[in-house]
Formats: sequence, C-alpha cells, structure tokens
Amino acid sequence: MPGLLGKKIGMTSIYSENGELIPVTVVEAAPNVIIGMRTAEKDGYSSLQLGFGDKKEKRVNKPLMGQFQKAGVKPVRVVKEFKNFDVSAYKTGDTIGADIFAEGDKVKVTGYSKGKGFQGVMRRHGFGGVGTQTHGQHNRLRAPGSIGQSSDPSKVFKGTRMAGRTGGARKTVSGLKIIKVEAEKNLLFIKGALPGSVNSVVEINK
Repeated sequence: MPGLLGKKIGMTSIYSENGELIPVTVVEAAPNVIIGMRTAEKDGYSSLQLGFGDKKEKRVNKPLMGQFQKAGVKPVRVVKEFKNFDVSAYKTGDTIGADIFAEGDKVKVTGYSKGKGFQGVMRRHGFGGVGTQTHGQHNRLRAPGSIGQSSDPSKVFKGTRMAGRTGGARKTVSGLKIIKVEAEKNLLFIKGALPGSVNSVVEINK
C-alpha cells in the first residue's frame, strides 16, 4: 500500500536517541476503510478507493450513498483513490492503518494550504515597498507600482505579480521523514511542517 489519509493534529518536538531536538507534525492516521477497488483486468488499471473520517448520512448524496451501501461501510468524509500497485491482497471493507509505515520512511504529504483571503503584493509576493522600490512607486508604501506597458503592447502581461486571493491551494511537500510511529494510537510523527490547518485531512504517500 503506497499511502493513506490522515488528520493533521498539530506540531511538537521530540528528542532523538542522540539528543537532537526534532520538530515534527503529528498526524492521526486512523484506519482508512476500502470502499472500492479497480483491477487491471476489469478497469485497465489497479487502485484502491480509501475513505477517511465520519459523515452524517443526511449529508451524503444518493450516488455516493449507494457506493457506501454496496461496500457495506458507513459514510465517510473524504474519499481518495491510490493507483498503480498490487491490490490482490485487499478486499472491499478492509481497513488500513498507520502500521504500513515504519520509522525512517521517506514520504510526501499533500494537503490544502491555509486560506488567507485577498492579500496585497507585499504579503502575497514579498514585495519590499518604498524602501526597495523597483516598480516606480513614490509615496504609496505598500502599493505594487507601475504594471502597464507603453502603446506597444498596451496591455498587462499574464502572470504579472499583483494582489489577489492567497492560499487555499493544493500543496505537496516531498522528502519528509517519519521519525516515529505509534501504531496502537494510529499516530505518525513526521519531521517538519505539513500543508494545511489543524484538523485538516492530508494525503501521505511513500
């Protein structure tokens, strides 16, 4: 199994055997339930559909509820498909927990970054303001400065760094290391920071 879904609990730090203080993010990798399977013979590729978290039945639409009933599982909050590996050892309704990981495993974690709403260029792109002006601004301290062109081409180019909606985007952090696994509590201690806010769902891949 290449990965699973978990809930970000928060950050702390733990000591290694040689006394090094390591910042870690704690992830609750509660058992993921298999709600669907794809096989190369029938579907052209192999995968497992994993469900994580609880969801009230009245908040589930009919097509998804039919899938849950067919699999014989309770409604789940998040459904994610993990592709292209051998699924012969699994069956619908099985659960997969944190014990698929071991200390020292390298993983990549995907989640949605914290949404920060509409932000200016200093917050969004790190512009320096008047002190390090580069765009022609004079006395407008946090303004972006000139963005236009002359009569040729007489337009603002796509990709110009301007104010706008910040955060709330799908982000992946690679090269992370699992420092500690508490399988009985379904906890993973991953070195470094992970995208997303506390209690958000993240995807952990080997």
